[in-house]
Amino acid sequence: MSLDSLEIGSTHQTLENLLALARGTRRPMISRRAEYRARLAEEHEVVSRALARGESVYGVTTGVGASVVNEIDAAHRSDFVRNLFRMLGTGVGDPLPELESAAVMAARIVSLASGRSGVRALVLDRMCELLEARCLPRIPELGSVGASGDLAPLSYIAGMVAGEGKVRLRGRVIESAEAHESLGLVPLEFEPKESLSLVNGTSFMTGLGAVAWERAGDLARLACAITAMASEATRGNPRHFDARIALWKPHAGQVRAARWIREHLEYSPERPAPKPARLQDRYSIRCAPNVIGVLLDATELARDVLEIELNGANDNPLVDCETGEILHGANFYGGHLCFALDALKSATASVADLIDRQIALLCRPETSEGLPAELIALDGEGSTAHHGFKGMQVTASALAAEALKLTMPAASFSRSTESHNQDKVSMGSIAARESLRILELSEAVAAIGLLAVCQCVDLRGGAPSRASRQLHTAVRKHVPPLHADRRQDADIARIVELVSARSLPLAPQAP
Repeated sequence: MSLDSLEIGSTHQTLENLLALARGTRRPMISRRAEYRARLAEEHEVVSRALARGESVYGVTTGVGASVVNEIDAAHRSDFVRNLFRMLGTGVGDPLPELESAAVMAARIVSLASGRSGVRALVLDRMCELLEARCLPRIPELGSVGASGDLAPLSYIAGMVAGEGKVRLRGRVIESAEAHESLGLVPLEFEPKESLSLVNGTSFMTGLGAVAWERAGDLARLACAITAMASEATRGNPRHFDARIALWKPHAGQVRAARWIREHLEYSPERPAPKPARLQDRYSIRCAPNVIGVLLDATELARDVLEIELNGANDNPLVDCETGEILHGANFYGGHLCFALDALKSATASVADLIDRQIALLCRPETSEGLPAELIALDGEGSTAHHGFKGMQVTASALAAEALKLTMPAASFSRSTESHNQDKVSMGSIAARESLRILELSEAVAAIGLLAVCQCVDLRGGAPSRASRQLHTAVRKHVPPLHADRRQDADIARIVELVSARSLPLAPQAP
């Protein structure tokens, strides 16, 4: 089946487009428009003309970082081009999963295709060929301070394009040279500045941030559904989610979260509703739109920042082909990304904490409006030998605590490195990785929360709203009710898989 092509370079790209490229559901294609190709060629010529005039160009005629004082003579510049990405191949830790690796590569393609970097169209076309063939770099997760770009992580992309290092080709780990031969390609020889342009940018944190952005939005929708079902299970007051309340303090995320919960509950002020068990529910129910709304607003902040980084020139130095100047600056600095992703981290962990508190409400008869303690389904003789959701609550609390612990702003840990040349760094790459780790923990908390509210539906003998019944049915296709104590680790894992596959019936993604 042929895929729709996504034109890159002459059009603005969204996070949805980036993730489609990362998943291989859209085919990457650098724009064929003549004026665009001519601009790329002219930008590359600016660098060539500067070299012909004997001008000093950072990372081409000089060393990099504090080694900028070292002049690279013309006879050794081709060695320097390769030594640059070889020197930076210092990553540590596990390689990124396939989706994240592809997202980083797609982000680098889009950013370089925006121009101003002096990279030939040939290099961009080759990167698209490799991405389309699902030939992906093996990028270790650790080693970037997110300031002179994501140097170490992005060096693995440059190495792959040059035929060096290990890659993942359609799921199989092999040498890059072997992958090129298998694909009928010849590794590229970079021209001056091209290897620097590949490694010197924010695409590692942008790619990971895009994956985190999508997962955070999914978590918010799931949290709204869990909240609605927890409200039903505890016979809560649906008027807490009345549209007027949110509109009188109209944070966009709060308004949206309240609407999703309200629609799930089928609440309308004009429609008669059963009398609630109490006038005001506890904060973990009543304040849910205010908590989940922060996450929704954090995703919007993240989208704005990520898309600017994605479509912007985040290299150094940059080329102005209109004037012929080469400008030395700091667009590689990931400060905005770090700020947005630190905010996403905090808001995500807060939602995990919210769901953990909701689980606690459900497990106590005093706060659940008479549900069995620990949601134990058995009654009578032998029931005391079972403990229901007791272990699940402990695990949820542990996961929420770990997520909260990771919310310390990564930006606060800037440090001087690289001979005090990089003496103020963003740590945006760490914020991006921590965002994904916090989401992993929070998704597991949400899975336990979803299993708990579905157990409540079983104990109550059904759910009043259609949305709850649909979600309960979807869960029960994969995980049976808890009648007697059993290991539930596989249950949690299965729900996490469903969340990851986006196959649960939740509120629509559109605002």
